[in-house]
Amino acid sequence: MLTQLRELHPEPITAESFAPYGQLITPQEDGKPFDAQDAQLELNQGQPRFYLMRLHYRGDRFHQITRHERCSQCLGSLQGQNWYLAVAPPTQGNCPDATRLKAFHIPGTCFVKLHRGTWHAGPYFEAETVDFYNLELTDTNVTDHLSYDYLEKDGVEFSIIPKPD
Repeated sequence: MLTQLRELHPEPITAESFAPYGQLITPQEDGKPFDAQDAQLELNQGQPRFYLMRLHYRGDRFHQITRHERCSQCLGSLQGQNWYLAVAPPTQGNCPDATRLKAFHIPGTCFVKLHRGTWHAGPYFEAETVDFYNLELTDTNVTDHLSYDYLEKDGVEFSIIPKPD
């Protein structure tokens, strides 16, 4: 089977454009009461795990996309590092909707909360190493990690290509 390469051009993330996939969480004043702008977490099906993960540059291509159905997940970079994330909205069954696959450019001044079941690939970045904080369940990557392989099933690989400034 011949592999087809599809380019994804990341768009700047906004709360509205990211809404089908999760929430964009930006800085707010201390003391503000909890409201819809805060991360609406779903971590009640196990023990939460909040940790720092060090990721090394892995290029800009992917062919697998993953989802977690039991919990929401929060991701953000440390030290103001910009990054990219490819996402597709939650679906019924084990196949993401490739027509709704998007890539977002996420500045290092915010973080994202993925809805339960949101398909995601990344984080991707241009630096050699970037540290991220990650909030999920302690066993998310063991018991709640469903992946779809576009290359194996559809002969497709994706490349995240930032738009020139």
